Parts: sequence; C-alpha cells; structure tokens
Amino acid sequence: MISRFKLAAAVLSSVAAISMTTDAVAAPLKVDPAKSTVNAVFKQLNVPVEAKFKKFTAQIDFDSAKPDSAKASIDIDIASFDLGEAEYNAEVQKKDWFNAAQFPKASFVSSTIKASPGAPAGSKYDVTGKLTIKGKSVDVHFPLSVKKEGNAQVFDGVVPIKRLAFNVGEGEWKDTGMVADEVVIKVHVVTTPS
Repeated sequence: MISRFKLAAAVLSSVAAISMTTDAVAAPLKVDPAKSTVNAVFKQLNVPVEAKFKKFTAQIDFDSAKPDSAKASIDIDIASFDLGEAEYNAEVQKKDWFNAAQFPKASFVSSTIKASPGAPAGSKYDVTGKLTIKGKSVDVHFPLSVKKEGNAQVFDGVVPIKRLAFNVGEGEWKDTGMVADEVVIKVHVVTTPS
C-alpha cells in the first residue's frame, strides 16, 4: 500500500515537473513598454528625420535554443505617430498619408525566424513576415539581433521599406523629391520572462 502510494506520488510529481517545464518554454516573453521603442527614419528635403510611435503592443515567443519555432508580432497605434510638432502630427494622420481614421493600426506578423549563418549562436537572426500599413500587406525581410542584459532579452530590428508600397504619401506627396520613398523602421523591444 505504501509503495503504491509512493509510486503514484513520484509519477504525479514527474508529470507536474514536465508540465511546468513545458509551460516555461512555451510562455511568451513579457514586453517592457517603458524600455521598448518603434521609430521611423526617413529623409525630408534630403535631411534625416526620426519620428516615433508612442503606442504599440508586441508579442514575442522566443527560445534561442529553438529559433525556428519563434513567433513575433507588433501592433502599432497610428495616431501615436509623433514628429515632434502637433501640426505635423495632425497632417500625417490625414487620408494622403496614414489615413488613420480608416486604418488606425499597422501590424507586423513573423512567418519565419532563423539563425543567421555564420553569426555567434543566439545573437543574430533573419526574420521574414508581413507588414501591413494603410491596409496594404507587404512581405519584409530584415536582420534581428538579440542580446541578454541581466534578466532581460533585447531584440533590435531594422526594417527597410518603401513608403509608396503602402500608399503612404498620395497625390502631390508621391513626389519623392520632398519626402524620400525609403523609410527605415527601427524596432527595439526589451523583454523579461513571463
């Protein structure tokens, strides 16, 4: 009787331990919004301008031992785009630019995350996925670096895009002499285990 009880207890504790380990690996990382940023860099009249999106949410499920099963997504609040001046901020929300009334969110969803060939293990990855802005979805590919800072993991990605592929800047604003077509989206996400 006692040996059966001990055996049952051992089996139950082993199952619980396996379940806890699986949950720990599968749990998404917790994003620290105060330390994370999404910025857009572009040229206006050939002068570099950097603006930021003040509100966004990111979900990252990442284990450096299994990068092929990693997933990432970001939803960006278009109305939070900040060029540093209220007048400019109001202008880019209009139909010719982001058309925020009709398309209040931009999003990115990864399809693959793979270790970069030749890079030190756990440090650099090649990411592909769909970026959707103003209702237009485009396949993007970009490098991602990952580093540990204490208990945190820091993800840095630089995503080059063409604004006209998303109809950002219509009508007279299609002219790339005023605002360049090339835009770089810089993503900096700081996470901690859930």
